[in-house]
Amino acid sequence: MPPSARPRRRRLIARAASVAITLAGLAVVGAAPYAQQAPVLVSVDASKTGPTLNRHLFGQFAEHLGKGIYEGVWVGTDSPIPNTRGIRNDVVAALKVLKVPNVRWPGGCFADEYHWRKGIGPLKERPVTLNPNWGGVMEPNTFGTHEFLDFAQQIGADPYLSVNVGSGTPAEAADWLEYLTTDQPTALAKERAANGHAAPYRIPILGIGNESWDCGGNMSPEYYTSQLRVFSRFVRNFNPAQQDKDRMLKIAVGPGGGEPRFAEWTETVMKSWKGRQWSWDHMDGLSLHNYTVVRFPAAYKSVGFDEQEYAEILQDTLKMDRLIREHSAIMDKYDPEKTVALAVDEWGAWYAQLPGTTPGFLAQQNSVRDAIIVALNINIFARHADRVRMANIAQMVNVLQAMLLTDGPKMVRTPTYHAFRMYVPFQGATFVPVTFDAGRYVQGAITLPRVDAMAARDATGTLWISLTNVDPKTPIDIATTLTGMTARSASGEVLTGAAIDSVNTFDAPDTVAPTPAAVTLAGNRLSVTLPPHSVTVVGVRP
Repeated sequence: MPPSARPRRRRLIARAASVAITLAGLAVVGAAPYAQQAPVLVSVDASKTGPTLNRHLFGQFAEHLGKGIYEGVWVGTDSPIPNTRGIRNDVVAALKVLKVPNVRWPGGCFADEYHWRKGIGPLKERPVTLNPNWGGVMEPNTFGTHEFLDFAQQIGADPYLSVNVGSGTPAEAADWLEYLTTDQPTALAKERAANGHAAPYRIPILGIGNESWDCGGNMSPEYYTSQLRVFSRFVRNFNPAQQDKDRMLKIAVGPGGGEPRFAEWTETVMKSWKGRQWSWDHMDGLSLHNYTVVRFPAAYKSVGFDEQEYAEILQDTLKMDRLIREHSAIMDKYDPEKTVALAVDEWGAWYAQLPGTTPGFLAQQNSVRDAIIVALNINIFARHADRVRMANIAQMVNVLQAMLLTDGPKMVRTPTYHAFRMYVPFQGATFVPVTFDAGRYVQGAITLPRVDAMAARDATGTLWISLTNVDPKTPIDIATTLTGMTARSASGEVLTGAAIDSVNTFDAPDTVAPTPAAVTLAGNRLSVTLPPHSVTVVGVRP
């Protein structure tokens, strides 16, 4: 660098260090070095509220992939593992605690090769097929439409069905929806009754294809849009009583990451939506898929990683905010009223498969780092809650960033599960802006915000504050000033472990588990210390 350029560079650095970054209600002020020991000042005005955090932001995803369905959810009625109609009781009990709002099924890539008729009728008569997307293993089809809807009912979740656009037809998908929803005595309704369910099912959410730009058919955006119009016209709720009470939401295939081609995809689909000429809406939401992976094929370890990998993965996960901003800006051109939701219906950490596991099963461990990934992403969704109204983490059991891991009769809750459980009070709460000094965590050439925070107020008036310490080495003292409410009591939980790669195992299932946080409330001042690499949630009651 020439000497003449150095003063200008110093001025630019100084100016950058003083810039206040505002992220849709999150003000990150200043840039204190991460080693600074002074308390981090957080300001929350509970009277200044924003959009509702839709409960569907906390959705789940269950695909026919690896041991996600078979062994993870379905063991069959003759299994010695305690079950209800073939569905594991321990998994159901654990998921009920999370108040899962919806489950997306049957995929994923599996959905665009799934033909629903192979998964109905007597179990012993169902054909055995192949699952070419995930390991090329045999698919017994013993977990089909009725079993999935039974599972969703057992855990109290809405079913989110993805119909087969890639290798299916509008007629096949329309028959599926008539089979499920009609209350009239058609041949399909009689077949449904003969298979054990006389009453019509309720299908609140319908996905029109999956990743149609890749495994869902390698379609161009123009071709997919033409298919979207056809499928959305014929694949619908065939029950007028349900239509009047609870409109089925249809989710179109949207972008899949930060590649330039996906801007064109979003533009094309949204332009089509804006130019619709019919009385029915063919799209209520646009999906966005984005994984924390750094690069494919996935190479980062899920356990036994060092601090550099820890920082690189967190840097990658924070790209979610940029993606949402970019695609929301395109959507705003055609939908400034934000009628169409952005549904991040595949997200989460994707690591290298565990050694010794079946290729294509996407088996990985789940550490403290993953709990931090949960907090950072949900906080991003919350800051964009006016547009982002649905999200589904991948996946629910035994696959990728799972809530639960199973091994025969054993089950363990992961750090991701505990983070989701701590965030339950945010479901349906009202976003409250938070201002704070995020500071800096520096690892090599990577600089990340040291602290993240998000707040929301529930229907009872309780203010919930999420505080995340990204720094893996140093605790952080938080001093919070509360305005806009009278705080009478406060308590909280903290989730961390001895190391950034601490995990729960079947032999040590509670290595990473929430513990009470030491919260001090004095008037309108709330104080708490965040351990290194931790997620803390505090409830402040009026």
